[in-house]
Formats: sequence, structure tokens, C-alpha cells
Amino acid sequence: MTFLALFQSPTDFIVNGGVFMWILLVCSFVAITVILLRLIALRKGAVIPRLIEKSIVGYRSGESLEPIRRLVQDDDSAMGQILDAVVRSEDATKAETLEVVQTRARREIVGLEAGLFILEIIVGISPLLGLLGAVTGLVKVFSNIGSGVTSTTDLKGIASGISECLSTTIVGLAIAILALIAWSTFTRRVETLAIQMESLVTELVDKIHQRRGQAHPDHRSETLEEVAR
Repeated sequence: MTFLALFQSPTDFIVNGGVFMWILLVCSFVAITVILLRLIALRKGAVIPRLIEKSIVGYRSGESLEPIRRLVQDDDSAMGQILDAVVRSEDATKAETLEVVQTRARREIVGLEAGLFILEIIVGISPLLGLLGAVTGLVKVFSNIGSGVTSTTDLKGIASGISECLSTTIVGLAIAILALIAWSTFTRRVETLAIQMESLVTELVDKIHQRRGQAHPDHRSETLEEVAR
């Protein structure tokens, strides 16, 4: 069986891979589903709506927060939920506001990372499943040789059997590579979005408390980027 056979007869390629090939196909389906869902969920417009971003940039110190409050009231985005915590803490001190924001940010970051652990698991188990399938197939090939089902002079048959065994390794590695690329991309994406949200929230909180003359707390506040990590 050549590598081209994967494209010429995919059904035979899958069937000859045995039970581990079917498990790997399930892993690939799960990985693709998670990737598609994360592609939709981690769009910047879905996490940081443009209208909310404009309202923060255009806000001036001393102005009423009512327009922002109405804007985020029914907004389910991560940025909207964090800003909701900010406007609800309008009368609190800056330290108290930051504490509330950090708590809400942790919850939203967890939501952004939903499903990424599945990709991480698939990255780890796919090559192992492929290797296990290959080893199991090799055991079957040599067992047939030992029992006389396959002749030691039938090199073509032996080579064909071994190539079929290694098919699970090919698929396992391919799935792991795809999942690893997706996991790395999405992890970096969450960190980038966390930094952008941190910048916007910090800007808004500073504007709200600018005229109150409050000193910054001595302790170092945890950033949204650190929460993402």
C-alpha cells in the first residue's frame, strides 16, 4: 500500500487500520468540532464588540456611565460582562473595583478557553493511539507468519501487512499536528484578547476614578493577561 492509496481507497485504508483507526477518526471529528467552535467564539467582534470599544475610548472623565450601562446590560460578550462589573462598582473605591473586575475576568477567561483542554488531550493521545495500532498490527502480521498463514517467502504480502499497520501511525500523527497547531493558535489568541480587554478596562477605570484623587493601592493588581495564563 502506497501513500497514494490513502486518497485512492480511503475506505480500505480506514478498515485495514482496525479498531484504533476508528478511535482516531472519532478524535479527528472531536478536534475539528472544537476548532470550528473556537474559531467562531474567539473572533474579536464576539469577544470585544466594536461598539463597546468605541464607547470606552470616547468616554470622558466625569461623564455619566449610563450609556455604557445600557450598552452592556444585555451584552453576553466577555468584554460586556467585565464592563458590567465595572459600572456596577461605580461607587466603590478603585481597589474594590479592580478586585471585582479580576473576579469577573477569571470567569470570562475560563469561558474563552473552553474546549482547549480537549485539543491538548488529543495532541497527547493521538500519536499514542497510532503507535498502539501499529504495534497491534505488527503483532498480527508476525503471528500469521509464525502460524504459517503467511509464508516467509511472501515478501510482498508481509510488506503490505506492515504498511497497513503503520497507517494508524500516519493518521495519529496528522491529527496530533492539526490539534497542536490549533491549540497553540487559540491559546495565543486568548492571551492577546486578554491584553486588549485589560487595556480597555484599565483605561475606563482610570477615567472613572480620575477626579476622585485616589492613590493607587500598594499591592500589585493581577492583570487579565496573568488570569489567562
